Amino acid sequence: MSQLLKESTGFARAFTLDETLPFQEFGNDSRIVGDVRMLRTEKGIWVEAKLSSHVRCSCSRCLLDFVQPVELDVQEEFLPLVDFSSGLKLVAPSEVTEDFYISRNHMLDLTEAAKQYIEMNTPMKPVCNDRCKGICLRCGVDLNEKECRCLGAEIDPRWAALLDLAESGTLDAN
Repeated sequence: MSQLLKESTGFARAFTLDETLPFQEFGNDSRIVGDVRMLRTEKGIWVEAKLSSHVRCSCSRCLLDFVQPVELDVQEEFLPLVDFSSGLKLVAPSEVTEDFYISRNHMLDLTEAAKQYIEMNTPMKPVCNDRCKGICLRCGVDLNEKECRCLGAEIDPRWAALLDLAESGTLDAN
C-alpha cells in the first residue's frame, strides 16, 4: 500500500485476490477469490471488491452441516493511521472506530472487512437446499430421509377449520 499512498488522488490499482483466511468465527478457513480495485482518495484508499467465499453452516430446517457460498461486494474507504511521509500519527488509538484503517507500516489488510461482509451476507436461516423438508417437530426424524409416522397424528384444534378449508379446495394457497 505504501506505493499507492505516494500517488496522487485518483490513481488506481487492480488485482486478483485468491487467499485462504483463517476464520475461527465460521468454524474453518475460508478461501476468498475475486477482483479488487483500489483508488487513492484525498484521505486514504477506496476499495471496491467483488469477492466469493463460503462458510460452513447448519441447515435451519434439517440441522445438517453444509457449505454456504457467499458473494461479497465490498466498498469501503481505508484511512491511514500515520502520515506516509512524516510518520506522524493521524488518528489517536482512542479515536479508532468501526472504520477500516491502513496500519502503521502502511499495510492494508482486507481480512477484517472480509469477515464483516461475510457475516452480513450469510443468510440468517441458511437452508442446505430449497427442497429440504426439515425434521419432524415431534419425533425429530429427518424428513428428507424417511417418512415420519407421527406426521398429522395430532392437529391443533385452533387450526382445524383452516385445514378443512384447505383440504376442500376452498382455500387458495396463492
